[in-house]
Amino acid sequence: MSAAVTESLRIAGYASVFAVPDKGGDVVVPGAFAEAAAPIPLLWQHKPNEPIGFVDSLKEDGRGLRITARIVANGRGAEAAALVRAGAIDGLSFGYRVKAASPTRGGRRLERLELVEVSLVTFPMQREARVLGWQEEQSDAGTED
Repeated sequence: MSAAVTESLRIAGYASVFAVPDKGGDVVVPGAFAEAAAPIPLLWQHKPNEPIGFVDSLKEDGRGLRITARIVANGRGAEAAALVRAGAIDGLSFGYRVKAASPTRGGRRLERLELVEVSLVTFPMQREARVLGWQEEQSDAGTED
């Protein structure tokens, strides 16, 4: 009997920061993610055919949408985890549907959003949306006879 071990990299950071205009001029306001709930997919560069893990917790705080996620270390996830470990990539971004917004001079004020996914990205739309830390994880995936 042997235990199968699954390796993953746990990351924490902000997928969105409130009151900071993104590159398109949109600003997310507190409460925009009030209806969001984990788990949701963690994607590579917003590519739906390249999931690399999942967001297992998310919460709005005074700064923005704070998330923790697991990158599963196989396939593209292994590559993504290696890049995070090396400090080569630390951007976060999110995919969403607008439920309520109002126009501003440079974009939109995003008031209520449906969170669809979070992505690890090279160039985040919000410059402060970043991975702030990471930790190695191993877990027993089960046993074989």
